[in-house]
Amino acid sequence: MKKNNKITIKKKSKILTKTKKKVIKKVKKPTLRKKVLKKKIIKQNLNKIIKKAKKTNKKKTITKKKSDQIIKTKIVCSNIWKIFGPNEKSVLSNLNKKLSRNEVQEKTGHVIAVKDVSFSVQKGETFVVMGLSGSGKSTLVRCLSRLIEPTAGEVRIDDIDVTQMSVKELTDLRRNRMSMVFQHFGLFPHRKVIENIGYGLEIRGVKKKERIEKSMETLKLVGLEGWDNHYPRELSGGMQQRVGLARALAVDPEILIFDEPFSALDPLIRREMQDELLSIQRMVQKTMVFITHDFSEAIKMGDHIAIMKDGEISQVGTPEEIVASPVDQYVKDFTEDVPKYKVLSAGKVCRRKVCKETKATFNKGKNCIQSNSKIDGLMDMCCDTDSTFPVVDSKSGKLIGEIDRTIIMKSMTSG
Repeated sequence: MKKNNKITIKKKSKILTKTKKKVIKKVKKPTLRKKVLKKKIIKQNLNKIIKKAKKTNKKKTITKKKSDQIIKTKIVCSNIWKIFGPNEKSVLSNLNKKLSRNEVQEKTGHVIAVKDVSFSVQKGETFVVMGLSGSGKSTLVRCLSRLIEPTAGEVRIDDIDVTQMSVKELTDLRRNRMSMVFQHFGLFPHRKVIENIGYGLEIRGVKKKERIEKSMETLKLVGLEGWDNHYPRELSGGMQQRVGLARALAVDPEILIFDEPFSALDPLIRREMQDELLSIQRMVQKTMVFITHDFSEAIKMGDHIAIMKDGEISQVGTPEEIVASPVDQYVKDFTEDVPKYKVLSAGKVCRRKVCKETKATFNKGKNCIQSNSKIDGLMDMCCDTDSTFPVVDSKSGKLIGEIDRTIIMKSMTSG
């Protein structure tokens, strides 16, 4: 009996171990599967997360690019109209836009000062509005700050519509973000130079000590150090205009507007003031809107120029674009007496078809001329030889053409 019991116990233990192994196998298989499934699910989820992240990053980069473009464009004027007269809105709504300024005046008794003008100004550039007297340039620029209320249209500064601003918002814009330099200086005769410069800061409520410090800094910037305790009557015309410029700069505005600031000055002082303003602009990098009737001044001062006639813009472009390809006779008349070799660049006048000699010079990397080089600076290099020189793109370095003595001589002739 004992033996039988032993045998049965052994058999039972064997059966138990076998069943345990089976159970363990059965248990192990699904757990492994579960683990594999879990890993797959995790990977899938990770891939989804990565895809979403990439999409959002793309969206972010796109929105960043868009926002950067918006930030770079400081001022945008869209379809600006200004009509002077008692019923300007009703006249505009019933206006036949094909009629000339004189025809509208004869029929309605209203004057169109600015007619459907659109342009944009980039951050940190000098944008010149140029035209003869009565062309509407001063009226247009005064519409930017609503010193003159536009009849219709939109003026956006940093993508904010100035035409929809409240009185408080408009005051804040003029007081803190915008300054104007006038043709006739506009200095207070009873105030000393330092007090004139600090006037804008005084209006803001800046304390006297801080006001004087800032005014003295700006005084040095415009080259009037030592003249702080003098009255305007003791200064020359050029010096008085420097005070006007210093007053505008003292409040550290984002936008500077110049209404023919140097037209009342003698030619030599005028040139000196232009150079002074250009050197200041290189330091401060403000957005400047500059009005002038002098095309030579417009070319010297402007990154872009808008030429106006009878309240409309005839052409907008860089000085080089306007000189090289004027759109009509009115614009061409302005460019007639301009020394083109001082405005045109190698990239604009170069011959696109390149000879073997030029290709060989380019491959050696010798005597390559940058496309943005002005003709004025290439005369000594090119005029003493019959050789051709490769012109390369200033950004990419690629060969875009060739230039020689003949091209330079042609570019020097007007017409």
